[in-house]
Amino acid sequence: MFNFFNLGKVFEVTSRSIKYVFILFIIVLTIGLTEALFLSPEDYKQSHSVRIMYVHVPAAWIALGIFSMMTFLSVGTFVFKNKKFFLISKSLAPSGFIFNIIALVTGSIWGKPTWGTWWAWDARITSMLILALFYFMYLLSWRIIENKNSVIKISSLIVIIGAINIPIIKFSVNWWNTLHQGPSLKIMSETTIHSSMLIPLGIMTAAFALFSLLIFLMKFNTEVIRIKNKGLDRL
Repeated sequence: MFNFFNLGKVFEVTSRSIKYVFILFIIVLTIGLTEALFLSPEDYKQSHSVRIMYVHVPAAWIALGIFSMMTFLSVGTFVFKNKKFFLISKSLAPSGFIFNIIALVTGSIWGKPTWGTWWAWDARITSMLILALFYFMYLLSWRIIENKNSVIKISSLIVIIGAINIPIIKFSVNWWNTLHQGPSLKIMSETTIHSSMLIPLGIMTAAFALFSLLIFLMKFNTEVIRIKNKGLDRL
């Protein structure tokens, strides 16, 4: 079923794609920053501090999205016994961890003028911190476990267990009385965020997605080169 996943052919595509993704990322980021910093309005309550949202929210979305993809890949590693899934998951993890940290740091910066404190053990913030710990444990497992088969199993289990935290992050503002505001974007009902803020938010999310793709491609190519240097053309 997954015989089409030939490392040599995939490497040819990913290595050529990097420069195009980088150019597209710069274009989208420039448009997004222009919209977010200059064209979007300030909030009537939070003033210009609301502009942190254009970094904080997309970073959180990307971190959650990447961990969700890693979960499906980790399950696939066990179900389909296809070890090539771990290569994708391992290459996704660094960008997911980076955006998780960005979300925590920008959330702290945003919290100071909004809540009057840099940090609060709020349900949403705490669950995002736990997600960062799962990312860290996943990356650490690849550093300290030398046996390849063992590290694939252990790292996959870390992700699958960590996936329990995903719905907690999503619904924490609904399940508990928290400082964190409720969701402004709703799929099943009308969104509460104005288009003047929604558009730059969407563009910045696209820019961050492209940046995460760029990190993924570079990490993936590095892993493939390492495999080929070891003479392991087949995993």
